[in-house]
This record gives sequence, C-alpha cells and structure tokens, in this order.
Amino acid sequence: MIELKHHHGGVSVPDIEASIHWWRSVLDFEVERRFDIPKIPAKVAMLKRGNLRVELFEVVGAKPLPDERRQANTDLKTHGNKHLAFAVQHVDTVAEQLRARGADIEFVGHFPHGDNIFIRDNAGNLIEFVQEPELWT
Repeated sequence: MIELKHHHGGVSVPDIEASIHWWRSVLDFEVERRFDIPKIPAKVAMLKRGNLRVELFEVVGAKPLPDERRQANTDLKTHGNKHLAFAVQHVDTVAEQLRARGADIEFVGHFPHGDNIFIRDNAGNLIEFVQEPELWT
C-alpha cells in the first residue's frame, strides 16, 4: 500500500490578490509562499491554515468558470474535480459564522447520509464543509 497524506487542493482564480484576501478573511488561510510558473504563465500562491493547504493559480487568458460549475448539483454533470471539502464539528454553527463573514452560501443541507454546507469563493468555485464531529472527540 502506498502511504498518502493530503497536501493541497488547487484552484484557478481570475484575480489572485482578491482570492488571497477572500481566503484570509472568510476562512483564515494565510499565504505560505508565492511563486511564478513562467512556462504557463501563472502566478501562484500557496495558502496554509494548520495542516491544510490550498494552491491558487492566476493564469492570464484563462476561461471563466461556467455558470453550471457554480452550482453543486449541476457541477456534478461535468467530469473532473468538483470542489474542496473541509470537515467541521457542526454545519449550522459554521453556516452562521460564514454568513457573518459575508460568504456566498449555496445551501446548508441536512440529509440522511450527513450534513453539509456548500459555499462559493469570490471567483465562484465551490467549497464544501462536511459535519464530522467525531474528528474532534
């Protein structure tokens, strides 16, 4: 078996500075490092919060996120990566905190298979929060 540990998820954004501000003000991530990839070309920022990392890419001339990719249910109808997901203790408490920070909440769901929240970042990318209280016991 190959031993794995999560390192990061990558997100393409139209304005890296605006996205850094959003990830800092809404989800408390900080810039760990910045670098350029001249061959693409891309500006890159690795954000960190504890053991979590998110890599932001700004690429000149990149296509905008289509409307159907901004909704959790319609996004599933397109192959590829769907969203970043983070575990939380209680979705209703987190939803209140996200609303207070101005997050664009798509929905708070309470389902037989579990509870979750979907929000959009400042560029419309989906982010999920899954209720997993046993991770804190």
